[in-house]
Amino acid sequence: MTVTLAVISHATAVARSALRVHPPSRHTTLRLRAKSAFSPRTAAAASGAAAVSAGGSEKEATDPRKMQVAVTGAGGRTGSLVMKLLSEQRGAFAAPRGLVRSSKSADKVRGVVADAGADACVLVEGNISDPAVLTTLCEGCDALVILTSAVPKPRIFSMVKALVSKVLPWMENKRPEFYFPDDGTPEQVDWLWQKTQIDAALAAGVTKIVLVSSMGGTQLDNFLNTMGGGGAVGAANILLWKRKAEMYLVASGADYTVVHPGGLLNKDGGKRELLVGMDDELLKGDRRSVPRADVAAFVVRCLDAPEASNLSFDLASREEGEGSGPTQDLAGLLGALVGRTYDYSQPKDAPVPLP
Repeated sequence: MTVTLAVISHATAVARSALRVHPPSRHTTLRLRAKSAFSPRTAAAASGAAAVSAGGSEKEATDPRKMQVAVTGAGGRTGSLVMKLLSEQRGAFAAPRGLVRSSKSADKVRGVVADAGADACVLVEGNISDPAVLTTLCEGCDALVILTSAVPKPRIFSMVKALVSKVLPWMENKRPEFYFPDDGTPEQVDWLWQKTQIDAALAAGVTKIVLVSSMGGTQLDNFLNTMGGGGAVGAANILLWKRKAEMYLVASGADYTVVHPGGLLNKDGGKRELLVGMDDELLKGDRRSVPRADVAAFVVRCLDAPEASNLSFDLASREEGEGSGPTQDLAGLLGALVGRTYDYSQPKDAPVPLP
């Protein structure tokens, strides 16, 4: 299986009270500076003003017919595609509000959404661990899309050994080893800070949360769980920490959708037959990956599709040219899951304390 996490992006830079609005020529970016006092009312007013400038008019920013969506991990490869799709569908969505960790990430998102026209989005620079930043992001929004994940880093010497083992016929094949930085472990990013995002969204009145996770959560021995191994439980087991956050969301009372993509492909979307399932049943077959562009399209569709309400599911795709051709009706595809419920009682005896 392609070893690619469903989501690889988080936000950085801290916020408390004062807001400085920096409107570039086509988009709005909010940068937040740390101070001792923070007022949610001040944040709400500031974020509302940003939404007006991004949407082009006060009428659009407050139009009840348009869903206001916040996106964390907006600077990631999948997150930026979600921002692009939302900014292009202005009949249904107001200008999306994205959380990025740096001005560099903000510039990247601006480039992706540029074709959507002037003021296509609002970007907030901040850290997903900071409730103040998340309050600013979510205030006034109807929905939150969570696209954040811990990012593994390779151990260089292990990469060399893995390459050499493929060249020397007498040497046992070695796998590369990965680790997570101390300030970006799976326990922090995929559990604690996703919980922080969920809590902030609910406190702000958000009613719909779409969480992009990963397939493999039922498998204790999945390769992704071994990354960062050899240390504390919180330094590895990324799929289990993701699963803990999923279970928290399911129990929160919010209208939720949890998407478990397979290995992410940097391929064009809309060209393959998509496959859905539950409980990692798709991992038993030979089609375990999916273009991230198709994941982004599915995420956007799940925001207002009744079929996606309170649903957790797995997502993969066939190869181009296989099966019945490109899937056109994404919501209709979820009809195959009607009557089924994701089994969060698995896995048993997990090293991560699951509910």
